[in-house]
Amino acid sequence: MKKNRGFSPGLQGEAKASLPRHRHLPHLDMENHHQFITFRTRDSVDGYLKKRAQQNLPNGKRQLAIDKYLDQSKNGAYLNDDVLVLFSEFIKTKDTVLYELIAFCIMPNHVHLLIKPLDKLAKVMQKLKGGSAKLINEMLGRKGSFWAVDYYDKLIRDEKHFSVVYEYIKNNPAVLGEAKASPPRFYGIYEEPGL
Repeated sequence: MKKNRGFSPGLQGEAKASLPRHRHLPHLDMENHHQFITFRTRDSVDGYLKKRAQQNLPNGKRQLAIDKYLDQSKNGAYLNDDVLVLFSEFIKTKDTVLYELIAFCIMPNHVHLLIKPLDKLAKVMQKLKGGSAKLINEMLGRKGSFWAVDYYDKLIRDEKHFSVVYEYIKNNPAVLGEAKASPPRFYGIYEEPGL
């Protein structure tokens, strides 16, 4: 059943761009469209990332540079071991509740998702980040903000873009020295169980 969730073009939804209160870039929110989303732990945001975020580069290039930096950074790297398992399961429990889940990759300090939101993207992200932050903070004995306030989202344009994003998410754990993406760090609906 899940395998039928692949990219399906269609412009049935209306584009609704909204400006978050805290950032300058709009989040494009379209009904019935897949989104590539990246968000990071609050403690991963350091001076370098703040400087990079202010650079006058095309958004995609800026985000790629930030992702490469985060892949190597140890700042805010809480998403390992028991926390990794907990968060992986949390993401899966929200499938068909908040979104149709296609794929995710949980890196030590940031997360990549490929989903089709079932509600406004801002509401989906608030519930995903808020609910998981509460659980992770309890597990780690922490209080306060766990996730950075903002997130990066990119509307999937076509089937080729869908495939490129899926492969990017699948292959991202390789930067950690893992031979192949595997649960609980990676999940994808097109993979065999247990990879």
